[in-house]
Amino acid sequence: MKKNMGGTDRMIRFVIAAVIGVLYWQKIIDGTLAYVLLTLAGIFVLTSFVSICPLYSIVGLNTCKTKK
Repeated sequence: MKKNMGGTDRMIRFVIAAVIGVLYWQKIIDGTLAYVLLTLAGIFVLTSFVSICPLYSIVGLNTCKTKK
């Protein structure tokens, strides 16, 4: 698959995932909400590492810088 996530987008996703992890670790979030947010954080980390977002592919969004 072709990469469709730029560096800024990847960093934002990783920071959001880290914040969710810290909130869970500090027991600020718990229960069902915690599991839903941890799943979302896992998806964010995974898509950040591979630079591919399936949702971006569906809607035709691309945040990568174009090479000339």
